[in-house]
Amino acid sequence: MEGTAMRFSRNWRGQWVFDPTEFAAKLGITPERFQAEIDLELIRLLVEKGRGEDTGRSRITVRSREAAWQGIIDGQGYVLNECRLSMDQLPEQLMR
Repeated sequence: MEGTAMRFSRNWRGQWVFDPTEFAAKLGITPERFQAEIDLELIRLLVEKGRGEDTGRSRITVRSREAAWQGIIDGQGYVLNECRLSMDQLPEQLMR
C-alpha cells in the first residue's frame, strides 16, 4: 500500500490506538468522511489476538460502508502485512 508505514501504539490499558487519518487513507476515503462514519457508528473494527505461532501479533480489520482493510501487526505495533478486503472476505463479526 502507498505512503509511510502505519504504526500502532498502545494506551495505558494496553489497547491498540490508531491514527484515524491513516485508516481513512487505507480505506480510500477522506478523514472527514471517516469521522462522519464513526459518528454514525458505521465504522466496524475487529482486533484479534494471535495464538500459537502468531502469539504476540494481532490482526486488525476495519470496515467502512464501502471498503475494508486488514493488517497484521507485531507486538511493537508495526504493520507486517496488510491488504484491502472485498466485502465477501470480511470476518462474520463485521458483517452486522
